[in-house]
Amino acid sequence: MSRWRIGCALVLVGLAIAPLRATPAAVPSELTDAAREYWINLSFVLPFREAAVARAHETLATRQRLVDKGLLARRDIAVAEEALANAEAALASTRAEIAEAERMVAEAQAAEALASLPPPRSGVLTVTPTLLRFHGPRAWSLPSVERFFTERFHRALPVSALGQTAVHDRLGFDHRNALDVAVHPDSSEGQALMAWLQGEGVSFLAFRRPIVGEATGAHVHIGEPSPRRSSRAG
Repeated sequence: MSRWRIGCALVLVGLAIAPLRATPAAVPSELTDAAREYWINLSFVLPFREAAVARAHETLATRQRLVDKGLLARRDIAVAEEALANAEAALASTRAEIAEAERMVAEAQAAEALASLPPPRSGVLTVTPTLLRFHGPRAWSLPSVERFFTERFHRALPVSALGQTAVHDRLGFDHRNALDVAVHPDSSEGQALMAWLQGEGVSFLAFRRPIVGEATGAHVHIGEPSPRRSSRAG
């Protein structure tokens, strides 16, 4: 087995077994470190996934040329096409996990910021350099949010996390009563969504800069901040 495959395998094994470890509830800074480490690990895996897709494309192209010359059976094309599809699926999955990890870095950093803020007052918008917080008296409704967004922007609501996810379990966040929307709070969509939520009296958190120098991970979290769970297990 080549070195890069060994390294990739070790990282993937580490990610796979991480949820099995039960630990006490983490403090905000520990959550940030854990979220950032998870994101770094996934970022390490990404180039290997991309290389696998490139190799699968090359193999398919080579086999196609050989089939055209009559030097290879056509069934070998189907095998190469399946290998490419599997490689592309793995790459897409890793990219999706990275995007979710980036959002979790934002939420973990927000937990640090929220810990230093006074308790929220109903109907008041709190703004910091990295997040906006609004505390309202009403519960959110997915159909209502979807209807507003679709009618306003003529596209589907870009939901990035609905309720609890594996990553929330991994990092010890209780996200069961929350909805994450993949819009930047400073974009026209983000501004309109937050204004609508305020008008409806629905609580939200909006994350601006989860990773220094990057805009990735920015999103609007609808609902109250995700509380930390007393323990996390797979």
